[in-house]
Amino acid sequence: MTTELQDNPATEADPCRTDRPPGSFAALPFAQALGRNALRVLVGLQIARTVFRIGFAAMAAATVGRLVMGTPVDPALPLIALGSFIASAVAGACAERREAFAETRIACALRERAGNRLATLGARSLQAMPAGETIVALQRHPGAVAALAVGHKAAMTMMGFGPLLAAAALLLVSWQAGLLVMGLTPVMIVFFVLVGATIRRRADDQERAFAHLARQFADRIRTLPTIFANHAFARERDTLSRRLDAHAGRTMGVLSIAFVNAGLIDFFASLSIAMLAVFLGLGHLGLVSLPGFSGLAFWQSLFILMVAPEYFAPFRRFSELYHVKAQGVAAAAALDRLMDREPATEPHIEAIEGDLHALPERGLVAIVGASGSGKTTLLRRLAGADAQAGQGAPPLAGATWVSTDGFVPAGSLADAMAWRCPSATPARIEEVGHALGLADDRLLPGGLSAHVAAGGGNLSGGQRVRLAVARALIADRPVLADEPTAKLDDATAARVREALCTLAQTRCVVVATHDRALASAAMRTIDLDRTVKREAAA
Repeated sequence: MTTELQDNPATEADPCRTDRPPGSFAALPFAQALGRNALRVLVGLQIARTVFRIGFAAMAAATVGRLVMGTPVDPALPLIALGSFIASAVAGACAERREAFAETRIACALRERAGNRLATLGARSLQAMPAGETIVALQRHPGAVAALAVGHKAAMTMMGFGPLLAAAALLLVSWQAGLLVMGLTPVMIVFFVLVGATIRRRADDQERAFAHLARQFADRIRTLPTIFANHAFARERDTLSRRLDAHAGRTMGVLSIAFVNAGLIDFFASLSIAMLAVFLGLGHLGLVSLPGFSGLAFWQSLFILMVAPEYFAPFRRFSELYHVKAQGVAAAAALDRLMDREPATEPHIEAIEGDLHALPERGLVAIVGASGSGKTTLLRRLAGADAQAGQGAPPLAGATWVSTDGFVPAGSLADAMAWRCPSATPARIEEVGHALGLADDRLLPGGLSAHVAAGGGNLSGGQRVRLAVARALIADRPVLADEPTAKLDDATAARVREALCTLAQTRCVVVATHDRALASAAMRTIDLDRTVKREAAA
């Protein structure tokens, strides 16, 4: 990914590392280092375009001036003018293509870097991250940072080179005309500073508001069943619609200020060109005698009027992209803030880490403790889903996971029960289905042939747990169960307890539970509350 952007990957490899410690995501420095060579090429193409445009202006002015004055025209002049025009167009097209290519590649590399950083976090850390804000960060922020590192940086660089080239061309013809054009530059810089500060503030506010909106939207998606159950869909839809309209209004506010900034540049450019046209016209008519404006050939006056807009073009381009800077800086800060999270640690879990590798080959092990004490985290550690660096092989990698958030494929109930169980037979599936009350569940018409939606959308939490337990009974693997009886009625919970105890006779079954009856049947109990108290006393 990164080497396609760099002429010498060896010299640019360090900024692209993704194994840095937390606190060093550095989205903007990473993007700038990755796009450095592409930026050089882009600026070179833009300088070439400016040179060709000035050359076209000179040749076109000389040709038209001679035609107007009735003097012979060298055939080479219009040919050179046409060639310069084509060359400037080609250079401009190549510059635009290079800019788009570089920004796309940098955005993809930033997303890959962010993905690698997220992969180093444990499941508990990922769950603690705001889902909506994280999705927005991975979708919107890399593009904004890439535009800042390439497009805006190129515009800022050209604001130094472009006006100098145009001013040099003007000074060769009339230094007075050149000074008149350059005299308005300090005024434009003052407006840049004033307008830019306003855009920065609004962009920061907009970024925070959008992240808040994304979190709210993700929350509404997660709680859709509750919203429908309480007949609150229309109310929540109207609320989100109003907030989206408010965000759109803030976005237009930022853009309107950027357009005002560009309009100011147009005003100064038009004023400067109008003053030049008046002074040059009066000089040609002989009505006034102004040094640098009187006694010029017609082609020289035409050349001055054609080159003057080139002086202001880089300023205008920079002003158009000023909001890109504000958005890019805000996006880079948001990415760094989101990705520089320290992995969540639970000292009381670390204290019993060594005991996890001494689990029995068969038997029921119960993990108990208050909500939030880390029971699910411990299960994920056992499965390897929340592995930490240097932890070694997880004790129960490949175990069957039993919980309400297990994967459910689309198809029949029998197919869902046999998922990833190659040894499953129709007879065994039917036996397990009846044992857990799935085959004759009145809420699943059709028995084992009942249709199951992808993700188990048409299943209740209890049905999903029983489906996971059914897989565990069919498969020949260790079992990790997260609150397997929490969402069940007493009769069904008793069936699940019996099934887990049966499984424990032939394999290791580890359950995280608040169910005292299930915990009392365990041959070994890990009480996280006692571990916490023991550490506090120490």
